[in-house]
Amino acid sequence: MSLAGLDVSGKSIAELITLFNEVLNQGMHGLCFSPYVEGQQPGDQLSEEQIRRRIDIIKPYTNWVRSFSCTEGNELIPRLAHEKGLKTMVGAWLGRDKAINKTEIENLIEVAREGHADIVAVGNEVLYRKDLSEEELLDYIYEVKEAIPGIPVGYVDAYYEFENCPRITEACDVILANCYPFWEGCSLEYSLLYMKDMYRRALKAAKGKKVIISETGWPSVGEKFHGSQPSVENAIKYFIDTQRWAKEDNVEILYFSSFDESWKTGTEGDVGAFWGLWDVNEKLKYRK
Repeated sequence: MSLAGLDVSGKSIAELITLFNEVLNQGMHGLCFSPYVEGQQPGDQLSEEQIRRRIDIIKPYTNWVRSFSCTEGNELIPRLAHEKGLKTMVGAWLGRDKAINKTEIENLIEVAREGHADIVAVGNEVLYRKDLSEEELLDYIYEVKEAIPGIPVGYVDAYYEFENCPRITEACDVILANCYPFWEGCSLEYSLLYMKDMYRRALKAAKGKKVIISETGWPSVGEKFHGSQPSVENAIKYFIDTQRWAKEDNVEILYFSSFDESWKTGTEGDVGAFWGLWDVNEKLKYRK
């Protein structure tokens, strides 16, 4: 099945689920990896067994896996993904705790030196959260670049931060832009056009550097956010539209996310737990 010209409008849920499975089976560029099983959250230690099991589930459908941290067992994800033939975008989770940041950076460098990082991401939305200053973030980026020459180094944040912070953009080898029409209150109807504009703005800020959409997605359950309505139908439509555009325009996207994770309700409200393509029991959510 070609994705070109694929139209999701006017389709029943049953028809959308059939299309979803056809699109999924064609594979995608990348997936953000959700390692935490039910009852776990950041701070808990991940086991090699659970990471390996979840990588085995998603392996047939993706070429890349993105991890978010290099502590508490997350540092195992890149090696286990490489063992299965997947490419890796390896993240260090930075925040306000300098001791934790030090460990994250050290482990990130170690993972990369061991050959298990195809791209590294030094921090995720720390400017958006105001956890670090630009100067502090730049210090971490340049520390990593010096330690692992030859491996592309980037930073993940909302697409507009690369317009607002040109020194960060200049420091990055690759621009890792999060593009969420949902979180900007965009209705599903206009979401693809909106994401294309987000991507265009990141490309302009990048000034010729490669831009990867490091996160985008749509929740299947939860309260409406301005014009954005979570639902199974909208989540499926957004996924199909995103994958169609990615293939048509050769855009590299790491879709958010692989598995639902209940702990995220604490940070994002009720929608937080329902961004996955698979549920908390590791079953595909949209099945024929």
